[in-house]
Amino acid sequence: MTSPDSLPSAPDASAPDASAADDSATDASAHGPATAPPPALLLVEDDALLSSTLCSVFSAEGLAVTHLADGAAALARLAAHHDHGFALIVLDLNLPGASGLEILAALRQHDRQTPVLILTARGAIEDRVRGLDLGADDYLAKPFVLDELEARVRALLRRHATLQASQQATLQASQQPAPSSGIAPRLTLGSLTFEPLNARFLLADAPLALPPREQRLLGCLIQHAGEPVDKARLTREAFGEEEAVGDNAIEVYVHRLRKRLEGSDVNLRTIRGLGYLLEQTTDGSA
Repeated sequence: MTSPDSLPSAPDASAPDASAADDSATDASAHGPATAPPPALLLVEDDALLSSTLCSVFSAEGLAVTHLADGAAALARLAAHHDHGFALIVLDLNLPGASGLEILAALRQHDRQTPVLILTARGAIEDRVRGLDLGADDYLAKPFVLDELEARVRALLRRHATLQASQQATLQASQQPAPSSGIAPRLTLGSLTFEPLNARFLLADAPLALPPREQRLLGCLIQHAGEPVDKARLTREAFGEEEAVGDNAIEVYVHRLRKRLEGSDVNLRTIRGLGYLLEQTTDGSA
């Protein structure tokens, strides 16, 4: 990871409402027309040196950063506030007061849209999977390279902005008569069957229980069965209308779907440079 010592020190932003953007916004309003405020980012991290570094990095990216070092404070801030105002939350999992998973679970009770990037220990595979199941949109394992963190933050913010624009367009078109959906009653690939109207999968005539995100991902793949689907299209079609999902998360979901399909006549294959291909095998093995 890039050394924090080489970066400028950030002002103390540990108080829940601390934001250097407030004063600058006031000055701007006094000297000219108001401009759109910068995206607000909440950083929940108890490591003082890492927090200082990340606050500096995010501020340099033009974000209005709020930093909380205590899990209980973050839980109180996010659990009951539907209008918390953050465009992105960067959340450590190992926190005093309340764990990152507790915070995430409470947030997702009322907010399914604000993207959450979790920071985990490199070996904590179970925590990563649990975080994704609870609704995290991406993860990064410590120690990490700052450039990668910045890239993932920018990607999640772009997807969130696209989501908001899409929702606005949907709202504006909501008064128009809805066209016929044209949804097929069922899609079948080998022993795998998908019933879109019931949102149900069957594998060898037995119900295939899937977490919501895996179900949406597999639903997209079976609709494009026999052709590779690149990650961007998969993300857009499976999650674009509701959530901003990171590349790491997609890879985890694909891995888990492969495990669920093992031993069947359906295989989920990665085709380098093209994407993921859901196909029927001839020998009943993946």
